[in-house]
Amino acid sequence: MMPVELDVRVFEELDRLLAANADLVVPEPVVRELEKLSDGSGTEAVAASVGSDLAADRCRVVDAEETYADDAVVELAGRGVDYVVTNDRPLRDRLLERGVRVIGIRGRDKLDITEP
Repeated sequence: MMPVELDVRVFEELDRLLAANADLVVPEPVVRELEKLSDGSGTEAVAASVGSDLAADRCRVVDAEETYADDAVVELAGRGVDYVVTNDRPLRDRLLERGVRVIGIRGRDKLDITEP
């Protein structure tokens, strides 16, 4: 949702921060949440629709046992994911507590890595 809400070119920023051939994955519950949010109206719905399309086009969707999106991200991180991209502060804090590196917004339109 960052491209719409924060005017961040997420995949260009990820290419800058990570190897160009990084395996980008998204848990299926996150895709479902984006699809649900995109059914609404307003900026959040547009952002969710763009996020859903980008995830489908640029990421590999993976199964998760957890059904709640944030819990699925934490579950996936527990499987050895190197980084998680999020701008959600509570999720970021949960991940950092578990020793997971988090990529989030820094400044106006750049992403940066936060180490645990």
